[in-house]
Amino acid sequence: MDTAVVSERAIGVFDSGVGGLTVLKELSRLLPDEELIYLGDTARVPYGTKSGSTVTRYAQEAAGFLTALGVKVLVVACNTASAVALPVLEERFQIPVFGVIQPGAARAVQLTHSRRVGVIGTEGTIKSSAYTRAIQALDSRIQVSTTACPLFVPLAEEGWSEHPIARLVAQEYLTGLAAEKIDALVLGCTHYPLLKLILGDFFGPEVALVDSAEETAATVARALAEQDLLRRSPPGPHRFFVTDVPERFERVGGTFWGAPLGGVKQVEIG
Repeated sequence: MDTAVVSERAIGVFDSGVGGLTVLKELSRLLPDEELIYLGDTARVPYGTKSGSTVTRYAQEAAGFLTALGVKVLVVACNTASAVALPVLEERFQIPVFGVIQPGAARAVQLTHSRRVGVIGTEGTIKSSAYTRAIQALDSRIQVSTTACPLFVPLAEEGWSEHPIARLVAQEYLTGLAAEKIDALVLGCTHYPLLKLILGDFFGPEVALVDSAEETAATVARALAEQDLLRRSPPGPHRFFVTDVPERFERVGGTFWGAPLGGVKQVEIG
């Protein structure tokens, strides 16, 4: 492999919708010289309520679209797809594939002192037990408590991440988890970083919040440096694709990206 040629290619990122933009934002922050291509499978969002076999099929189609554009690595910026589809993607595609679960799990293991870790995510992610397995593979002594928080996703997308309703929902979902005396909480959905303020207020400073988006971006940055795949020339503009309703993606996605989004193109991948 000619690393000088491969390094000039873009980083491909996909999610079921807008949540993966939190990962893209961190990648852009850590790797400002890289070109990024994002695909949001908005025609089939959410993945979190779908079966594992369906999510795996969707993930292969999304990855296939991005690899056809010549990306040098794939970032699965979706916890549900990372939980159920990562081994298939790693076997099928001949480029490095990164999920969001292992980086978040590793950071939680580093941060916990009490060996009591909480994980919140979609129904699909929690049902998969992927975080529990990843954390306990690193330290079998850690007790992992999990809670599905599906309403956090629409709250984040409506821009209500600091709304009183979001605080009430957090109290309803998380009171039981707080009783487990955790000292680290994995935000196991790429929407959840937008809820850091209310989550921090609810749990207090004694509970460390683990942002899987930040940890995944850091993992990708280290891997590119180690493999000599950092881009050497000025990057082109970032590109955004969706499978349905680009107007809504531009409107909602601006909140996640932190700046207005434009030029989003609709594509078919199935």
